Amino acid sequence: MQGWKGNLLALLAGALMPLAFAPFFLYPLALLSLLLLFLSWDGVTAKQAAWRGWLFGLGMFGVGVSWIFVAIHVFGQSGLILAGLLTFLFVAFLSLYLAVLGYLLKKLSPGTFSASDSLLLLPVGWLVFELFKGWFLSGFPWLEAGVSQVEGPLAGYVPLIGISGASLLLAMTAGALLVVFRQRQWLWLLPVVVLWSAGPFLKNINWTQPLGEPIDTAIIQGNIPQQIKWEPEQLVNTLVLYQTLTQQHWDADLVVWPENALPAFYHQLEDFYLKPLAEEARQHQTDILLGLPVSDDDKIRYYNSMMSVGSEQDFYHKRHLVPFGDYVPFEWLRGLIAFFDLPMSAFVPGPEKQPLLQAAGHKVGVSICYEDVFSTEVLQTVPEATLLVNATNNAWYGDSFAPHQHLQISRSRALETGRPLVRATTNGISAFVNFKGEIEAQTPQFEQATLTQAVQPRQGKTPYVSLQRWPIWLMSLLMLSLWAYYRHKNSD
Repeated sequence: MQGWKGNLLALLAGALMPLAFAPFFLYPLALLSLLLLFLSWDGVTAKQAAWRGWLFGLGMFGVGVSWIFVAIHVFGQSGLILAGLLTFLFVAFLSLYLAVLGYLLKKLSPGTFSASDSLLLLPVGWLVFELFKGWFLSGFPWLEAGVSQVEGPLAGYVPLIGISGASLLLAMTAGALLVVFRQRQWLWLLPVVVLWSAGPFLKNINWTQPLGEPIDTAIIQGNIPQQIKWEPEQLVNTLVLYQTLTQQHWDADLVVWPENALPAFYHQLEDFYLKPLAEEARQHQTDILLGLPVSDDDKIRYYNSMMSVGSEQDFYHKRHLVPFGDYVPFEWLRGLIAFFDLPMSAFVPGPEKQPLLQAAGHKVGVSICYEDVFSTEVLQTVPEATLLVNATNNAWYGDSFAPHQHLQISRSRALETGRPLVRATTNGISAFVNFKGEIEAQTPQFEQATLTQAVQPRQGKTPYVSLQRWPIWLMSLLMLSLWAYYRHKNSD
């Protein structure tokens, strides 16, 4: 498609993609979005494909991660124009990945896409884009196309090949539909129907098994406003709030608090607050997982941590930090604008290898906030962990798409690993998610709330846990080999 119509198509196709995700859940739009992107690249030059790739990214990230503006403007206290500029620069930079992808694809396959281009090259290209985005500069896996499919038929494939595998299948479907649309090869509808029809049957398979008795679990959502969370005069109120809400659930086996629920260092709270809390928890045979900052012995370096309190005391220190949230990549930026000097924004990463926390007699795969968007990092906790816990602070993003999108990502981790998930947030959305990635109970946003549920720990491995990403690497290699073969054959 030539001219401005193709450019507009690419931009609108990108803007459609986020509607496939939470809170809209219009998962078929992810397929339509990819089909329109591939269509916009068909029959154009490499430079035109680069421009349309960038426009697609502008639409996709401009809508899908618009919550960055909320974090910078509302809670980072930056002016409207500056926050808008910083958000645009972030979106524009991410869009460059798709510009490079479009350029390279058209260099490999100039002119009109052949059937092998559509079925083999384009899907692998999309997969490479997602994997690169999730790795480069510490990674930003947000808006992986496969995550949008946890509500749809392709969800059945996630325990087999993970979210990245679901993204590849989605892109392969879009490529097949492009062949049908452009070349009228209707036979390619058959594998599409088979692929999408098999998904629901696969989802009925239980890859993991129950272990022991269910754990009575309570989630505490304190709903402390972000604007006052770290103010010294708020500390006592916060301590009393979480202790009081927890005391109402001493009948639970496990109580989970959010990320940095306690806005003070462990050594500041140890004697007068944490030790008495631990003793009371032991008396009621309850374990608590709570979030707080923990400093090194030198009191200079500090971690964003989760602590187990009760039958055992131990710590998990967050390993994958959020740039400009947990830390500022370039210290010289501090002082330039308020957003670069947020409270508690100089965390250091925890060790790569850490023993799992133990609570209620089970080993727990803990992730803090952003960590659970990285599939391979959550994989490191299983099969040893029998349940997953994600503790996060969503208050930075207000009433935006971010809390809904993050919950959907968390659900995909439960589906990949065949483990139940307990998700505790500061102000919503806290939730209990079963091993199929389905929400069993959730809190409202922006309210103080507690949520209780019996959580069934599970053991065993899904195929994805066993093989990790090897199947999609091998599948991609096979697809590229077949593409190269047909390319060479057709050039003779």
